[in-house]
Amino acid sequence: MADDGQGRLRTEGGRAGGAVVAGGEMLLSVGLLALALLAAYRLYLRWGTRNGPGGAARQGEAAALPRMKRRDFSLEQLREFDGARNPRILLAVNGKVFDVTKGSKFYGPEGPYGIFAGRDASRGLATFCLDKDALRDEYDDLSDLNAVQMESVREWEMQFKEKYDYVGRLLKPGEEPSEYTDEEDTKDHTKQE
Repeated sequence: MADDGQGRLRTEGGRAGGAVVAGGEMLLSVGLLALALLAAYRLYLRWGTRNGPGGAARQGEAAALPRMKRRDFSLEQLREFDGARNPRILLAVNGKVFDVTKGSKFYGPEGPYGIFAGRDASRGLATFCLDKDALRDEYDDLSDLNAVQMESVREWEMQFKEKYDYVGRLLKPGEEPSEYTDEEDTKDHTKQE
């Protein structure tokens, strides 16, 4: 072996140096492949199992839920449907309650809008605020919102009506729930589809 003048080793046949270079390239390729697989695995852990342990099972359980019968909700009753205590996820917009379970990756406990699950989301949607402080723990009549914010609430309501099942009203304190017939419930559900 001898130096070829350019910092590479040369053997009598010229092949041993090439074998060393080829072996190094192969080692580098295997290393890069291992890093790529590690990165893919880390991304899967972060995004693929975003709902925590049993996340896929929870989403499958939510998808298997039967359509919810129409009923009205107090704030306390609505809070039970936050995706953590119950696989079904409900939220209210402008006094109307929607079943957003099929959007659990957005409204579930780990979703970007999970703060709205089991709550009246009207104020947060109107003000584009995702802080828990923007949501009220008591009935919110939205009377302090300006005209632009109220228009935003109505637009959100229309979007939810188009995408999710309307399941009832959010009751004001002291208000009695409505009695819904199976015929009304069926008619409204088929109208949405």
